[in-house]
Amino acid sequence: MTTSLSANRRDVNEVRPFRAPASLLEDLQAVLVDLIELHLQGKQAHWNLVGTNFRDVHLQLDSIVDSAREASDTIAERMRALDTVPDGRSDTVVATTTVPAIPPGRLGVAEAVEVITSRIYAVVGTVRAVHDDVDAADPSTADLLHAIVDDLEKAAWLLKSEIGTA
Repeated sequence: MTTSLSANRRDVNEVRPFRAPASLLEDLQAVLVDLIELHLQGKQAHWNLVGTNFRDVHLQLDSIVDSAREASDTIAERMRALDTVPDGRSDTVVATTTVPAIPPGRLGVAEAVEVITSRIYAVVGTVRAVHDDVDAADPSTADLLHAIVDDLEKAAWLLKSEIGTA
């Protein structure tokens, strides 16, 4: 029995794009602002770092900044693909981030490690808090969140190992 390919094709009028629920877009916006805040705080710590092991931590902070910036871009572009407008303006980030503020001034290496590690875990907390709802609405988007959590938790482990003891 042979079936023609045309019998399996859908009519162009039947094809509908995925419509993301508002809750999915709100969850992604929450992740976006926290990633932007992590990027900014990582750079602040990078610029004001002092002390023993400066160079290693300085370079690690740059890597964390790059990861947070790349992840924020991934989330913002996913939001655009879902036909919404991401809001990464500084006033929006300040008003809506869940990441605690970074202290002003110079940071010793140990303090910077503690501060940035806790900020990474704050962002991971946001991602984990929205994950199940995102997964229920759109498993493809949840896959992006998995990768972000993996990258951030590895970065936190590497960073906090700079001041760990055996």
